[in-house]
Amino acid sequence: MIEIETSGAVQRIRLNRPDKKNALTGEMYAALAEALEQPADGVRAHLLCGVPGAFTAGNDIGDFLAMAEGGMQGTPVVRFLHGLSRCETPIVAAVDGLAIGIGTTLLFHCDMVFASPRSLFRTPFLDLGLVPEAGASLLAPRTMGHARAFELLCLGEPFDAARAQAAGFVNHIVPEDELETRALAAASAIAAKPAEAMRMSRGLLWGDRTELRSRMDEEIRLFSERLASGEAKAAFTAFMDRSRKSR
Repeated sequence: MIEIETSGAVQRIRLNRPDKKNALTGEMYAALAEALEQPADGVRAHLLCGVPGAFTAGNDIGDFLAMAEGGMQGTPVVRFLHGLSRCETPIVAAVDGLAIGIGTTLLFHCDMVFASPRSLFRTPFLDLGLVPEAGASLLAPRTMGHARAFELLCLGEPFDAARAQAAGFVNHIVPEDELETRALAAASAIAAKPAEAMRMSRGLLWGDRTELRSRMDEEIRLFSERLASGEAKAAFTAFMDRSRKSR
């Protein structure tokens, strides 16, 4: 469900679970974390992509609830989130279609994001009685300003590709049939730059990530607490009921 291939100095990481719109399981999170932590020799850039019409629909709810039953700490989700915050290799994303929940928040860790016109970004955390994750409560306001970040993270308002670009977390809007080609070209251009100079320059742009990691850990703690709350349990029950009825 996570396919990894190398194209020159670019490691392409593909979410490939099209029948579930790339909803992420614990196994997929573990594979993503490993790809970030232990890239193949010679890799100088990562390219994250999905399948036509779906970058990711977010978490596989059933799998996620089972995985997080004893708390979030130690789960593949947390391993992946920490991997994002520690990754020293540039990350490019190619988004086509749905980018829900983590599918949106992980983009704030990317150095460049390409999106198709039909892409849709949404973070329905509060609708499920939860809080934002992946450091988004820190990174989104820095990128978008408080007002737009509030709409995205607290109201759960959907952002189309044009609005995401205006908000600053999408670089380029590209037709679906050109999306991965353009994103791969950008990742290849990044990988072709002097490696140490790129590492240092990217580090300067990101700055000290201590605050980001602290915020991530605070989000994880609150997220775990919220999972056990009455609000979240009621929201998840209603969500699962709707999902069963729609089958």
